[in-house]
Amino acid sequence: MPDTVHPIVAAPKVLLHDHLDGGMRPATVIELAREQNYSALPTYDRNELARWFTRGADRHNLELYLETFAHTVGVTQTRDGLTRAAAEAAEDLAADGIVYAEVRFAPELHTDQGLTLDEVVESVLEGFRIGTATNNLTVGTICTAMRTAARSFEIAELALRHRDEGVVGFDIAGAEAGYPPSRHLDAFQLVMRESFHITIHAGEAFGLPSIAEALNYCGAERLGHGVRIVDDIKVDDDGHATLGRLASYVRDRRVPLEMCPTSNVNTGAAPSIAEHPIGLLKDLRFRVTVNTDNRLMSNVRLSDELIKLQQAFGYTLDDMEWLTLNAMKSAFWPFEQRLRIINEVIKPGYAELRRNTPPGPLS
Repeated sequence: MPDTVHPIVAAPKVLLHDHLDGGMRPATVIELAREQNYSALPTYDRNELARWFTRGADRHNLELYLETFAHTVGVTQTRDGLTRAAAEAAEDLAADGIVYAEVRFAPELHTDQGLTLDEVVESVLEGFRIGTATNNLTVGTICTAMRTAARSFEIAELALRHRDEGVVGFDIAGAEAGYPPSRHLDAFQLVMRESFHITIHAGEAFGLPSIAEALNYCGAERLGHGVRIVDDIKVDDDGHATLGRLASYVRDRRVPLEMCPTSNVNTGAAPSIAEHPIGLLKDLRFRVTVNTDNRLMSNVRLSDELIKLQQAFGYTLDDMEWLTLNAMKSAFWPFEQRLRIINEVIKPGYAELRRNTPPGPLS
């Protein structure tokens, strides 16, 4: 990972797209496996297991990337396992200087040993309460339905039942090609009728039709990844960009893009960090946010993501603050509390960093 003394490590950060089952500690996966007699792990050495997850995920294919989740899901089928995973996730995020995070997970994947969907959500919410008790992190939870399954309406109802306890939104995830958002239209319509929040994995492994459906049929307020919006942008030899109608709509409406650079390279959605569409999209003033997606699989913290972008595109502290404010403005947390975090935490934090950071490129 990049140098931990980089100034951005001390910056207050905001994370909107992070998966609970993609961010577990390797040691915890091993301990839970032993406690539960789960024998399918490829290794019980912590460092080897961490490397195995990263190697397995970095195969430039979304479906292959998702295969690595079998083990993290496999050891989180109990109340204690889920609560521990959530508490540790919160602790790890806070240790990286994150002041607000939305962490998502698919409740339907954690019922193999008899937990009800409500018990699954209650266990995760309890873990986040424990993990934020002694730090300044605020966590909102997003309930995700698997787009390859048929339980999205049930998961939407579940999210709504727990909306006053820390669940802040509804999402669908999983293999994108062949599973358009409109297949789950009844779930999205329920969420919209109840004035609740929607983010949708769209434009990661599939292109513009997925994004258009997410926005125009399913009420997405944010796009999970959204990298393929660049398919609707043409850049000529002089560097002038012409936006198509969908790209113009996304930019005009300030639709937040939950971009996850390292993960996108892992899944093949982008060839490298330096060639990631985030550079162009930020230059064009789309509402870009920076996220981790899966910290374990991609071996990345949010600080690492931002440092990689700084190294690739020369971003300054002003750029980092702009990206952070984009994320906080786009969060599903109540407006007054978002405003408090912006005015009392983020802006003062960056002002302090500027006072203590020498002028010139960040290093």
